[in-house]
Amino acid sequence: MSCAELSAGIGHVWRLASQRVDRLDARFLLQHVSGCTLAELIAHPERELSAEQADRFDGLVSRREAGEPLAYLLGTAFFCGLEFAVSPAVLIPRPETEVLVEQSRRRVQELLQMRCQEQVQSRALACIAPRIVDLGTGSGIVAIMLARLCPTAELTAVDVSVAALYVARANAVRHGVQIRFLEGDWYASLGKERFDLIVSNPPYVADGDLHLQQDGLPFEPRLALSDGVVGGDGLGCIRTLIDGAKNHLFPGGWMFIEHGYDQAVQTRELLHAAGFTDVDSWCDGAAIERVSGGRQPPGNPRNFSKL
Repeated sequence: MSCAELSAGIGHVWRLASQRVDRLDARFLLQHVSGCTLAELIAHPERELSAEQADRFDGLVSRREAGEPLAYLLGTAFFCGLEFAVSPAVLIPRPETEVLVEQSRRRVQELLQMRCQEQVQSRALACIAPRIVDLGTGSGIVAIMLARLCPTAELTAVDVSVAALYVARANAVRHGVQIRFLEGDWYASLGKERFDLIVSNPPYVADGDLHLQQDGLPFEPRLALSDGVVGGDGLGCIRTLIDGAKNHLFPGGWMFIEHGYDQAVQTRELLHAAGFTDVDSWCDGAAIERVSGGRQPPGNPRNFSKL
């Protein structure tokens, strides 16, 4: 857009930008830059942008025109109805990941109910809080939602990317939850620790998959999208997670993994081969099997603390 066009009222600027990018995207970018609400945009279309705002808006529109995801341009994205900070260091939240959160929440609630019953029977003063670890936490959305939905649980979140952990920590502060963040490659930073629940949304797109060049994915971190195994099936990280789970789950503990639209059968096979029981898959809103999981065989239950 020319200087003359950008110096016109925001209503006119919005119309011009809508010729280059989606009208809703243009509106969000304009509100982001100008600080105005939708009501103000409609009620005062004559309002002008400052020179700095106009230059910034034109730059953002050009980046969106080139395919950069709107979430990165705005610096935020919504997940489960909450707003989270995002950057090119982390994946943009997607609605199918809500299945991972919901299945994890259900298992934690079941565990708490069972422990409450055992607590009454044993006359213990308190029971051990459920321990959850989110491997490959990225922006932290899964760990943060579980911390909000399961406030008695102890949350640990792990990622190999320092930049991703910076975003995740900021989001935890933003939403007022306590989470222990660790830098490390999957289980490497956990030592011999064990958990009641392991959750993960790992990289699962096969290296060379054409989808990696579409729909804004070239702008997202490749490390979080694909295992990078040339000629592989995208299940490299999932295999690592499942193989290592037995060393970090308590007896009877659960594991849930998000995977690709066509990987449910293979993921269930891997879980069965690793000795998991109650193996199953759960569908997202599009009726696609998106999350698979299973339970470690029960053993001696964790003891209640005599506080």
